[in-house]
Amino acid sequence: MTEKTVSVEFLAEMVGGRVVGDKHVRVHRFAPLDTAGPEDISFLAKAKMAELLEMTGAGAVIVPSGVEAVKDIPLIQVKDPYLAVALIHGFFVQAPFTARGIHPRAFVGEECHLGKEISIGPLAVLGNRVKLGERVTVEAGAVLGDDVAIGDDSTVHANVTVYEKCLIGKRVTIHSGTVIGSDGYGYAANERGEHIKRPQVGIVRIDDDVEIGANTCIDRAAYGVTWIKSGVKIDNLVQVAHNVVVGENSLLVAQVGIAGSATLGRNVVLGGQAAVAGHLTLGDQVMVAARGGVHNDQPKGAVLGGSPAIPVRQWAKATAVFAKLPQLQSEVRKHSRALAELGSTSEK
Repeated sequence: MTEKTVSVEFLAEMVGGRVVGDKHVRVHRFAPLDTAGPEDISFLAKAKMAELLEMTGAGAVIVPSGVEAVKDIPLIQVKDPYLAVALIHGFFVQAPFTARGIHPRAFVGEECHLGKEISIGPLAVLGNRVKLGERVTVEAGAVLGDDVAIGDDSTVHANVTVYEKCLIGKRVTIHSGTVIGSDGYGYAANERGEHIKRPQVGIVRIDDDVEIGANTCIDRAAYGVTWIKSGVKIDNLVQVAHNVVVGENSLLVAQVGIAGSATLGRNVVLGGQAAVAGHLTLGDQVMVAARGGVHNDQPKGAVLGGSPAIPVRQWAKATAVFAKLPQLQSEVRKHSRALAELGSTSEK
């Protein structure tokens, strides 16, 4: 990887920050505050931790707006240090695409249309009529079924499986072990209680700028499309069932499960192990706390917790009461005995 050495001024312009100190200091990588050296840039997450600047050896530090230098270190003041770090760290680690071509141990089917700059790893399998854009990487052992299409600058990591006819957009990253387009879970029971499989003949469509974590499963539609819209970020071990629609820029955290035909709006956030029942609609910007279970439609901006999910403030109060239930039960028994004794005395 080619090392990048740039000025603090350059990085500040990249993130819309303000330089305090020498803007000409040059750095060439990002490092944590406690281990950074004079050629590194680091960051301070919160203004109340400003005393940590006294101990760092960093050449420059990204800080929240209003934090002033406590020693001779250039600072980049920004509104959101986490966002600035993501942009700057990404800049340093990003490497130009290197086209390695098709590995001799890869298999490519008939009538495939492949970009001029691609990298296909060993034991990767491309079915018939697969279409790959420019600067696409398909790593070792990945399998792309017939008629799969993948847009420019996308990466399919090792041992991913994309079933036939699924569509993947530009700048998509799919991490190892993920399965795109396996059959949805659909059965009908006959009079003897036997489960008859419903055909799953739709596809999965993944739009631009989506990232999908390891060992996630996104089922093909029973008919039509399971649709992951642009900018969605999906964590590891997530299950998205058939005919689900996930709106733009939504976040699905680890072990989330979404049942069939549910529709999520834009910027929905589902915390770890949250679940959404089938055929529901969650409006834009709905948030569900970890392990929340959503059983009914939710309006735009709803913030929920618990199972069944209820408004998060109500859930927090209920959780606080739940922790006191043994004490409350003891008090109820005590008062019940006292009432019983009073009743007995009054009868006499």
